[in-house]
Amino acid sequence: MLKCASVYTYEVDSPDIALSEIRKQLDQKITLLDNTIGIIMCNTEFITTGVLKHICKNLPFDIAGTTTASQAVNEEAGELILTVFVMTSDDIRFRAGVTDSLISNTYDRTKAAYERAAGDETEQPELAIVFTPFLVNYHSGDEYVKAWSSIIPGTPVFGTVTTDDTAMFSECETIFNGTSTREAMPFILCYGNINPRFLIATLPEDNVISLRGKITKAKDNNVSEIDGVPARSFFSDAGIPDMAITIPLLVSSSEAGLDDDVPVIRGLYAYSDDGTGIFAGDVEEGSIFSLLSIDADSIKSALRSEVEQIKNTRDVNGAIVFSCASRRIALLGVNEDLAEPQIVKDTLGNDIPFIMGYSGGEICPVMVSNGKLVNRFHNYSAVALLI
Repeated sequence: MLKCASVYTYEVDSPDIALSEIRKQLDQKITLLDNTIGIIMCNTEFITTGVLKHICKNLPFDIAGTTTASQAVNEEAGELILTVFVMTSDDIRFRAGVTDSLISNTYDRTKAAYERAAGDETEQPELAIVFTPFLVNYHSGDEYVKAWSSIIPGTPVFGTVTTDDTAMFSECETIFNGTSTREAMPFILCYGNINPRFLIATLPEDNVISLRGKITKAKDNNVSEIDGVPARSFFSDAGIPDMAITIPLLVSSSEAGLDDDVPVIRGLYAYSDDGTGIFAGDVEEGSIFSLLSIDADSIKSALRSEVEQIKNTRDVNGAIVFSCASRRIALLGVNEDLAEPQIVKDTLGNDIPFIMGYSGGEICPVMVSNGKLVNRFHNYSAVALLI
């Protein structure tokens, strides 16, 4: 049996008051069983004032999570808010851990942290939930997906890249038991009959506009040439200025001869000095891409459909939803930056305990054509874990 509950506080100044509010809600909502874990999300202000550390120190279970821009739980949706999602069970086991800095040696440091956390477990976990640092200038989000998929092959991995409410995500941090960092990855391993299911809401393919291109030179998330010309020149010649970063591109790898045949959306975040495009996720050389438009109606409609699926799925004890920060930025432009948290809150109500927050990149498995579940890094998407 798995039981879940979400709690919150807006109290950013007084650690004692904030802790009291969290404890009171937990006592009202849930009885902790043998095995318990917490997922925390908050505005960075809760770190500065010491509220985050005080809450984590005084709750009787491990807590992993991340900062975020705005979020929602069953009763509230807001920006300057701290939320905790609790999972507790007698027959599902949780192990939590955190890596060392992942600026380099991602695989080795992730593997070492996994082995420390797994301890005497003799089998692989049924699910890993990960909270990765925002290190796009060092490597893409795919670096984490590759590491986990190699360390625990066949295990679904779900998670988020940390973000915040600044323009360049300059203050975002990951969180483990009250300690925050910009370079490490906390994670939760779940063992037993947890039955994870996954949903993805993304920009519709009919949002494709005329600009298309072929990636002719690339390595990982660095695209040097498109149609044989420097990436920066390709986009500037198409009338897309340098300042228009985080543009969405629908990328198909079928031309690159890959087995993974599900198109992905990639965000262009910056250019290096030589005009190379730096993407949030890897882009295969030989891939074909199309430019997508992004608008408030498409974002809200896709999320609403996803949340209705959550509500209509049987045997769901709780849900975790991460939506791309670029979607929030698009909604911010039309003064609807809380639209997505509000949609999740209003649709799920008190029916299913949930936590929802914004993400600098989403990690969620997809089903490819051979029926295999493949871990995948996404941009411009809203992903959901149903447990």
